[in-house]
Amino acid sequence: MRELIKVFKALSDETRMRMLKLLSEGELCVCEIMQAMEISQSRASRNLGILKEAGLLKDRRDGQWVHYSLNKEGTAYYSTLLELLNNSLNDDKTILKDKENLRRAIKPGLR
Repeated sequence: MRELIKVFKALSDETRMRMLKLLSEGELCVCEIMQAMEISQSRASRNLGILKEAGLLKDRRDGQWVHYSLNKEGTAYYSTLLELLNNSLNDDKTILKDKENLRRAIKPGLR
C-alpha cells in the first residue's frame, strides 16, 4: 500500500502531471523539460526526482546529461495510471503550451 500512496502523492502536483504529459511524447533531457515548462533547473530536477522515486520514471545518464522516460515496466497499476494520464488533459491550455514549447526546444534532426 505504501508504494501506491507514494505514486498518488507524486501525481498530486500540477508540475509533475505536466512533466508526465511531456514525457508521454518520449524520452527528454532535463534541459528540454525546463524549456518546455519554463521552469528552473532546480524545480525540474526536484520534481523529476519525486516522480522517479515513486517509480513512474526511469533515467539514463549520457555524459553530463540525464534523460528521463516513463517507466512502462512498473507494476500493473503504473501502466493503468499512465494510460489514464495519456488519455486525459489533452486539450488543457497549459499542456498544449508545454507541448508547443517542447517542439521549439527540440532541435530538428537531433532525435
